[in-house]
Amino acid sequence: MNVLVIGNGGREHAILTALKKSPKVDKLYCMKGNAGTAQIAENVNVDYMDAEAVKAFAFAHPEIDYYVVTPDDPLAVGIVDALESIGKRCFGPNKRAAIIESSKAYAKSLMKKYNIPTAEYEIFDDYEQALGYVRKKGAPIVLKADGLALGKGVLVCETLKRAEEGLKEIMLDKSFGSAGNVVVIEECMKGLKYAPGEEVSVLAFTDGKTIVPMITACDHKRALDGDKGLNTGGMGAFSPCPFWTEELEREVMQKIMVPTMNALNAEGRTFKGCLYFGLMRTDKGMRVVEYNSRFGDPETQAVLPMLKTDLMEIFEAVTDGRLSDIKIEWESGACVCVVLASGGYPLSYAKGKEITIGDIGDCTLYHAGTAVKDGKLVTNGGRVIGVSARAETLEEARKKAYAAAENIKWENIAYRKDIGLKYREG
Repeated sequence: MNVLVIGNGGREHAILTALKKSPKVDKLYCMKGNAGTAQIAENVNVDYMDAEAVKAFAFAHPEIDYYVVTPDDPLAVGIVDALESIGKRCFGPNKRAAIIESSKAYAKSLMKKYNIPTAEYEIFDDYEQALGYVRKKGAPIVLKADGLALGKGVLVCETLKRAEEGLKEIMLDKSFGSAGNVVVIEECMKGLKYAPGEEVSVLAFTDGKTIVPMITACDHKRALDGDKGLNTGGMGAFSPCPFWTEELEREVMQKIMVPTMNALNAEGRTFKGCLYFGLMRTDKGMRVVEYNSRFGDPETQAVLPMLKTDLMEIFEAVTDGRLSDIKIEWESGACVCVVLASGGYPLSYAKGKEITIGDIGDCTLYHAGTAVKDGKLVTNGGRVIGVSARAETLEEARKKAYAAAENIKWENIAYRKDIGLKYREG
C-alpha cells in the first residue's frame, strides 16, 4: 500500500515512523511534512486545509491507497469527508464527529446530556455576562476558548485579576481569533494528591463499535519547569502514567470511554479514528478535562514507540469497522519525549537557525518545526524537535533523552528540564 499522512509536525513524523515498520506499506507520503518526514516519506506541498486542492491531488495520484488525517484543523473542516466522497479510504473522524474537539461547548454539552463526569461549567457568548459569572465564582477558575487554538486556548487562572485579564484576552482582544467568540468557564478541578490535579492522557482507537485504549501518557503543557509560564502545544510527554492502575482503567472504560463512544453514536456522529481523552483524577473520581479528535502531540511521540502491533493493520481495522478482531500489544518499560523549542515560544521566536546534531545514542528524533535551507537543517517553528527515548524504567528513559538533547544545538534553544518528573513519589 501507498499511504499519505496529512500534517507537518512531530506527531506526523512519529506516525510515519511507525507505518514505515509495516510490511503492508510500500511508499509513504506526507502533506506538507518537514525536514524529518522528508527522510522517510515524499513530502507533498498541498494546502491540506483546502478540500478541493486535496481532492484534486487525490484524483491526480490514484496510486495512493490510504490517507491518514491527523491535525485538528483539517479534521474540523471535513478533509476526511472530502476524501471519502471520492472513494478514498481514510483514518480519522469525519467533520460531524470531529466537533468533539472543534467545539468545547459542544463537548461539554454532550457530557452533561449523557452523564459523563467532568468539571462544572457554564457557556457564554456575551463578555459582560461571562465577566459577571467569573466575579461571582472567584478563583481559581478555568477559561476555555470554544474553538481550536493550537492547543493553547485554555487559561488556568489562579487569581480573580488573572481571570478578568484572561477573559478580556479571549473574548475582546481575540487572542485566539474567532475561537474565542464563545467561552467555556469551568471550575478548577482538584486532585487527590497533586494540586491542581493529576492529569493523564489516554488515546484510544475506535471504530464506533469497539474502543481500545492505548498505553497512558502524561503531557507537560506549560512552557517552563515546574509547570510555570504560558500554555503551549506541549513541551514533552512520558509513558506510562505512574498513577494509572487497572482499577482506574476499568472506571474510565465504564464511565467515560464507552459512554462517550455511545453518546456520539446516539447523536449521529459516529467516531472512527483516534479519540483522545484528557482526564483528571479528583476526589470525585476520574473526570474529563477535554477531548481531542486525533492523536495528541507530543503524547504520540511517547506512545507509538511502545507499540508492538502493526499500526497499518490497526488503521485498516478502524476504517473497516473490525477493530474487535485486532489484538493490540505494547512493549514493556517507559518512553520519554523532550520537546526542543525555539527560544520565545509560544510567543515570538526566530526561524532559520542552523541545527547541529551530535551523538543521540539510540534515541529517536521526531522533527516538528524543521526545514532544509541551502543544504542545512534549520529551525522553522516554535516546537522544533522531539527527542524520544525508551528504556526499562522512566528514570533511565529520562537520562537517555536529556543526554541526547544536550548534543542537539541551535541559537537560543529552549526546553524544559523536568519532563518525566510529574507525580514521582517524593
